[in-house]
Amino acid sequence: MSKDYYAILGIPRNATGAQVRTRFLELARLQHPDRFQGEAKVKAEADFQEITQAFNILSDPVRRREVDAGLAQPEPPAAVEDKNEAAKVYLRRGIKAYRQRNYVEAADSFERATAADPRDARAWSYLAQTCEHQKRWWVKARKAAARACQLEPMNATYLKLAGRIFARAEMYERAEKYYVAAQDWGDKDAAVEAALADIRRHKKKSGGGLFGG
Repeated sequence: MSKDYYAILGIPRNATGAQVRTRFLELARLQHPDRFQGEAKVKAEADFQEITQAFNILSDPVRRREVDAGLAQPEPPAAVEDKNEAAKVYLRRGIKAYRQRNYVEAADSFERATAADPRDARAWSYLAQTCEHQKRWWVKARKAAARACQLEPMNATYLKLAGRIFARAEMYERAEKYYVAAQDWGDKDAAVEAALADIRRHKKKSGGGLFGG
């Protein structure tokens, strides 16, 4: 099966060329390495390379047809069933460990769930929530939250989670974008309004800048 470049950009497979370009530009603004420092910059560089590769392939009609042909080849039913079952088992283990506040075991289980089924947005969101509890895991939390939003870009719950995680890391530009998207796709939420107001106060106080988000 071909690599799913549509999932990387978070777009449907019937997206038009213009939609591919628009989505790439949105992600490029969010993930451009120049907006990050330190460990976050290394991750941003890898993410930027991935979305750039996806855009280059999907914007080329010939290469896009090759990708579509590869995606049309289904995995053997038994393989799909085994992966889905494994992901469910790891999710259950992770949820149990999380409720017991055993975050190390929970994170390990959720990582295994995402490996078994990389397109399960719920598993990515659970991983993000778990990693949020340990500051040394915050980079992983941001990556997981962003992935959940890529997979389900209209899920307000995931967008709010990403907004909160990026805000805690003082990456206010990205946090604001996620919260605004949550407003667009979800019901009116006073907590989101308050979070946005707080983010904008921070941005105004810092005066923005190249690395403000």
